[in-house]
Amino acid sequence: MTEDPGAVDSAARHGSLSLRLGLGWAKAQSFHTGQTPVLRYNRQLMQAILHDRLPIADIVSAKVISLEDAAHGYESFDQGAAVKYVLDPHGDISKAA
Repeated sequence: MTEDPGAVDSAARHGSLSLRLGLGWAKAQSFHTGQTPVLRYNRQLMQAILHDRLPIADIVSAKVISLEDAAHGYESFDQGAAVKYVLDPHGDISKAA
């Protein structure tokens, strides 16, 4: 499903995208679609994380929230917040930290 009910225009709400192909052709742009080949990069990425070659805390912005704050987390994420929310309904994550 590619619909986005919160999109700024009617076409995007229905999953349509307008492209100026002539301008792209003139600038020799390329356009690719499909899923990211995760398995191709998974081993290298995990090794880089495990050996502290990537500052994962700076790259992945995650915030632990309670179940009561879930509605606010979803609302913030829908508005484009660059944060991933982790629900901790029983407070187990904060106890372990």
